[in-house]
Amino acid sequence: MDFKVLDRARRGAGPLQVELVEAYAQGRVSRRVFVKRGTLIGLSATFMGTIIAACGSDAKKATSTTGGATTTSAGATATTGGSTATTGATVTTAGGTATTAGGAAVQGGVIKVASQTPAAPLDPIAMADLGSYGVVAQCFEFLCTLGDTDIAPGLAESWSPNADGSVWTFKLRKGVKWQNGDDFTSADVAATMDRLVAAKNAGLAGIIDKGAVNTSDPLTAVFTLIAPNGLFPYLVSVFNAQSLITPKGYATGTLLDKQPDGTGPWKMTKYDKSSGATFVRNDTWWGGKTPLDGSEWIFSDDLATQVAAVQGGAADAIVQFSVVGGDALLADSNFNVIASRTSAHREIWMRCDTGQFTDKRVRQAIALSLDRDLIMQQLFKGKADVGNDHPIAPIYPFFDDSVPQRKKDIEGAKKLLAAAGVSNLKAVMNAPKLEEIPDLAALVQKGAKDIGVDIQLNIESTNTFYDEWCKTYTPICDGGQEFGIVDYGHRAVPDVYLNAAYATGTWNSAHYKSDAFNAAFVEYQKALTVEDHKAACKKLETIANEDVPYAIPYFYNVLSGYSKKFTGVKVSALGQMFLEGASKTA
Repeated sequence: MDFKVLDRARRGAGPLQVELVEAYAQGRVSRRVFVKRGTLIGLSATFMGTIIAACGSDAKKATSTTGGATTTSAGATATTGGSTATTGATVTTAGGTATTAGGAAVQGGVIKVASQTPAAPLDPIAMADLGSYGVVAQCFEFLCTLGDTDIAPGLAESWSPNADGSVWTFKLRKGVKWQNGDDFTSADVAATMDRLVAAKNAGLAGIIDKGAVNTSDPLTAVFTLIAPNGLFPYLVSVFNAQSLITPKGYATGTLLDKQPDGTGPWKMTKYDKSSGATFVRNDTWWGGKTPLDGSEWIFSDDLATQVAAVQGGAADAIVQFSVVGGDALLADSNFNVIASRTSAHREIWMRCDTGQFTDKRVRQAIALSLDRDLIMQQLFKGKADVGNDHPIAPIYPFFDDSVPQRKKDIEGAKKLLAAAGVSNLKAVMNAPKLEEIPDLAALVQKGAKDIGVDIQLNIESTNTFYDEWCKTYTPICDGGQEFGIVDYGHRAVPDVYLNAAYATGTWNSAHYKSDAFNAAFVEYQKALTVEDHKAACKKLETIANEDVPYAIPYFYNVLSGYSKKFTGVKVSALGQMFLEGASKTA
C-alpha cells in the first residue's frame, strides 16, 4: 500500500471523500462500492484509479460478491448464474444497466420497439408507470443519466457536495438547446425542481423545498437540501423517473404529446396511446448526430403479443419481458437478451387504516402463506432474489442480511389468524395484467387457501388498474382498494420506495403510518457513509418486516433485449430504452 499517495489524496479531498478513501484502504468497502460511491460524490475516474493502485490488488478489494452476483473490474462487468457478457448472448449486470456490442454500425434506419402501453397521459412530473417512463425519456433528459454500470453525467457534466452533503453543486453542460431553440440553463432546473416539490415527487419529497436551486450562474445549479443527504445525485437521475428536466415554461400538467419539446436526441412526431409513438432525430442535440434516423414504439399490454412481434419481425426490440411468457426470446439465437439483477419487485399491499387487514397479525399470516422458493422457481426459474417483506434489495451495499428471512409457515399463519379473531376471511385481490403478475396472484391465492383465506382475483388492464390502486396521487395516495399487487421498477437506491410507499407518500397504497419507520427513514436520509446507511436500513428492514404493510416475495432480474440486426442499445431496469447510440449492423 502506497501511504504517500493516500496522504496526498487526503489533503486534496473533502470530508466525504476522505471517509470513503479510508473505508476502501481499510477494506471496509469493496472496490465496486468504492467506485460506485466515489462516482456519486464527485470523484474523478483518475483519482479513483490512483487510490485503487495505491491500495494494491488484494482479492478482497478486487472483487465484491452480493447474493451470488460477482462484479469485477471496478463494477464494469458482472456475471450471475454463469451468464457472460459476450456478443449475442445473455448479458447480466448487477445494478440495472446494460448495453451490448454487435456488428459494424451503419448510418440510418429506424428501430421498432415493443413496449408496455403508457397507463396515463404523458405528464413528465406525474407519470407513474413504466410505459410512460420509456416514452418520455426519448425527448427529455436527466441531470445524471445512465452510465455503463451506474449513473453518469447527463445534462450535468459534474457534481460535488459540500463537507456534510447538505449542498450539492451541479455544473451544467454548455451549448444545450431546447427544441424551440432556447438555451438550457439552471433556470430550467430550478423550475423543474419546484414543480416536483409541489407534486411531492416520490424521490425528492422531504429532501428539497421550493426555491432550493440557486440559479445565479446559468450553467451552475446549486441545490441546498433540507438536511444532509449522501445519495442525492441518484434522486435527480434516471432512477427517479420523474426528475427529467423540462423547460422553465413547462407548467405542471403539460403533456409531452401536446407540447413536444426536450433537450434529448429525439423529437416526438406522433403519439397514439392505443397504438404507439414515433420519434425522429433531433438535429440540434448537443450529443451530435444519432446513427439511427428515428424509432417507432409499438404499444401492447399483452406480453405474448410483444414477443410475437419481435419474433415475427414486426418489432426489433422489447423494453421488458418476463421469464414466464418470454421463454422463446431467451432461446432465440437471433436475439440479444439483457438481464439485469435489480431491486425491481412487486408489492402485495394490504390497507392498514381500514378494512380486513388493519391487524398486523392478519398481514403477517398472508406473508407466511407465501411459498417464496416456489414462486421464484415457477415465475423466474431462479432469476430473482428472495424478498423479505421490505424494499431493501440484496443488491444494495447497505442491505442487512441479519433480519430473519420469512418463510412459508401454514400452521404459524393459522395461529396468527386465530389470535386476531379472524375466520372465513374473504378478499378481492386487484392486480394489473402485466408480465408475471397474474401468475403471482394465482400463487398468492393458492397459498392463502391453505390457511383458510378465500381470495378472489380481479386482473385488469393497466389502462384502468392505476386509476383504482390509488384514487389520487398528489399530495398523497388517497383512497384506493384494500388488497392487491402493484409493480415497482428498479431504483439504484431505495429512497423512492421508502418515501413513496411507506412514508406518507404518493404511492402509499397500504396507507401505512409508523413513527418508528419514519424516524429510521430520516436517519437513513441523513447518513453519509455506507456503514451509517446499513445501520439505518437494518431498522427499516426490521420494522417493515414486522408490520408487513406490503408483502414483497422477490426482487426479479429485469429482462429486455433486441435483434442482432442492431447494436448499441442501452436499457435501464426502470423501463427506459436509450437509443442515441443504437444503429443497424452491416
